[in-house]
Amino acid sequence: MSAKTATAWAGAEKTPEGVVFNGVTIQPVVENCDGCERIKEFEGEKFCGSYPSPEMKWKLGACNFATHVKATLGEGGKVKINPLKASKRAARGR
Repeated sequence: MSAKTATAWAGAEKTPEGVVFNGVTIQPVVENCDGCERIKEFEGEKFCGSYPSPEMKWKLGACNFATHVKATLGEGGKVKINPLKASKRAARGR
């Protein structure tokens, strides 16, 4: 284990459910997470450094923390944009 990884997981404990870190059980990453830059390794197993249950993030589509996935195209062939952000941009003249 590298010094950087050891520092990131200082105080973590391995359990049958995953890794307990600061009172939160972190489950191992799923296949969809392969290639993400947020993956951290602890005792030979890979875990997400941003979310404790990676499987739940992928259940309804792409994980919003994934660094290896591009934004999906909407029905009209355009990238989905948050309506609140779109209205603010329009008000500023962008």
